[in-house]
Formats: sequence, C-alpha cells, structure tokens
Amino acid sequence: LELNFQKQLTEDSAFLRADRRLDTELVDKVILQLNRIYPQILTDKEATKFRNLDVPTSVRLGELITHLQRKGEEACREFYRALHLHVEEVYYSLPTRLRLRGYTLMVILKNCYHMENVFTLLFTSLSFPGPLFFLGCFGIAVGMALLYYYSGKLFSFSFLHHQILYSRYCQYY
Repeated sequence: LELNFQKQLTEDSAFLRADRRLDTELVDKVILQLNRIYPQILTDKEATKFRNLDVPTSVRLGELITHLQRKGEEACREFYRALHLHVEEVYYSLPTRLRLRGYTLMVILKNCYHMENVFTLLFTSLSFPGPLFFLGCFGIAVGMALLYYYSGKLFSFSFLHHQILYSRYCQYY
C-alpha cells in the first residue's frame, strides 16, 4: 500500500483545523518536534512564526499544514509522525487513518456537517468505553455479589467442604 502523505494531509487538514483537542500546547509540541528533529523541514524562523500566540491556533495550524505541503512528501510524513507521537488520539481519529482502518462509514458521516454528533457518538462508543459501559459492568458485578451473598450456604465452598469431609468420615465408621 503506497501512502501519499501530501494527499492525506490535504484530506485531513479541515479535520485538524476543526478538532478542539489540538490546543495551543499540543500544536506547539508538534512544531517543536519538527523544528528540533528536522530543521530542514521547519527552520527556527518558521517555527517562531507558527508559534506566535497572537494568531489563533486553528489559523497557525492551517498555515503550518500549507507550509508542509509546499515542502513535500517527507515534510508531510514527519508531520504525521509528530502528530502520532504527541497527539495519538487525534492521529487515530483522522479521516485518512479511519479509512485505512476500515471505518469508511464514519468518515462519510464525519463529512456530513449535520451528522458531526453522530460521528462523535459512534467513534467514542467504538474506541473508548464511556460512563454507561462502566456503569453496566459495575451493575453486573453488584448483581453477582448480591447473588453470591443471598444464595445461602448451598453454593458456599465451606459448606460443600464440610459435607464432603462428613461423608468421608461416616464411611469409615
């Protein structure tokens, strides 16, 4: 499977700019990663420009993505690596990642403006167990504990142990 990171970044750019999980701190981490590890991709001057806090994060991120696309395939690939390293949950929820993992339906739903909440609901319920999942598990555990507690001595290990010892004792006399 030949991956074209420039095309993927074009597809993912709208999602990345709109994702609220990419706050200023995380965008700065990605910029610093590209600047420190790959100065040929992002020079000190460019990194300073993209870290300007006077500009909103989504605008800075959009400008960074455009800059990386102009730099070429290697720059886009390294952006994905930095994103994977610092913001793994966003990386795995990118439309191109979901499609590669077989979630074509959710990518289609995400692209529908009015269906954004449905996508969020589907994605979070498939990937991260929510509070209802934990409440359900807790309910099952409480039910099993109550069943064990109120079942009497019939299912008790100590009761069965005494019955077996008593029956073996009676056999010898």
